[in-house]
Amino acid sequence: MSRSEIESANARFREGYGHFIRRTPLWQLPGAALGVECAEVWLKLEQFQVGGSFKARGMLNRLLSNPVPESGVIVASGGNAGIATAAAAKALGVKCEVFVPTVSSAMKQAKLRELGAQVVVTGAVYAEALEACLARQKETGALLTHAYDQPEVVTGAGTLAQEIEEQGGLPDSVLVSVGGGGLIAGIASWFEQRARVVALEPELAPTLYAARRAGEPVDVAVSGVAADSLGAKRIGGIAWEITQRHVKDSLLLPDAAIRDAQLWLWKQMKLAVEPAAALGLAALQTGVYKPRADEKVCLVICGANLDPATLS
Repeated sequence: MSRSEIESANARFREGYGHFIRRTPLWQLPGAALGVECAEVWLKLEQFQVGGSFKARGMLNRLLSNPVPESGVIVASGGNAGIATAAAAKALGVKCEVFVPTVSSAMKQAKLRELGAQVVVTGAVYAEALEACLARQKETGALLTHAYDQPEVVTGAGTLAQEIEEQGGLPDSVLVSVGGGGLIAGIASWFEQRARVVALEPELAPTLYAARRAGEPVDVAVSGVAADSLGAKRIGGIAWEITQRHVKDSLLLPDAAIRDAQLWLWKQMKLAVEPAAALGLAALQTGVYKPRADEKVCLVICGANLDPATLS
C-alpha cells in the first residue's frame, strides 16, 4: 500500500461518493477529560461512518476498483464488513450475499437483511463462514470482498488515517484495534514511521500477537467479548507484511478492561460503541499503553454495531 494510492481512493470518494463515505468527526480533548495523564486524546469517531464502522471505506473501494458481475458481490464477515459490503452494494445497485458465523450478533444479522443482503448463517467462527463463502463464490462467480485481506480494502481503510491528519495534524501515536488487520494495515501505510501506530488485541483473540511470537501468521483460538468484530483466527497476509515494517507495539487487553472502557464511553461521553471500538481507551485506562506527558494520542473508535441493551 502507498500513500498515493490512499490519496487516490480518498479523492474518488470525495468526487463521486461524498454522499456515501462520511468525513467523520475528530474530537481533540485534553487527556484529563478521559482521566489520562497525557496532553491530548483524539477520538476519531468512525462509528458514525455509513454502516456503523470504518469498513465502508474498504468495501466501497473494492467495488469501485473491479467490475461487478450480474451475480453481484459476496463476503464472509463477523458482521461489520458484511454490513459495509451490503451498504455499498445497495448504493451501487448490485446484489449482495453475506456469510456470517453463529457468533455474529442478531442485531448485525438484522441490519444485513434491512440492507437487502441475502444472509447465510454458518459455522461457529469467522474462518468457517469464510470457507463456506469461498465455496459459494466458486459456484456463482460473484465478486469476493474480503473483510481485511485485499489491497483495495486496506487502501480504503487508509483513507481514515489521511482524514485524521487533515483534521488534526500529525498525532504522536495512534491506537488501533486489530482483528484480521485491515484497519491497522491501512493506517500504518498512511502514517508509516511519522506516528507511532500501536496494535491492540483482546487476550482471547491475539492474531497479531501470536504471529509475532511464532515469527509468522498462525491460527489462534478466538472467543471473548469482541469476537464478532475481532474474530479472525489468523492475521491477514497484507497486515502481517505492513505491520512488520511500521508497527512496533503489539499489546493485549483482558475482556474486563475492554468492557469497562466500552461502558465508560457510554456513561461518560454518550458514545454507544461495540467492544472492539473501546480497546484504545482500555489500553490508556489500564496502563497497558503508557503515553508521555506531552503526547497526543489518537484512538480510532472503529464501530457502533451493537445491541443498545448491552450498555445497561
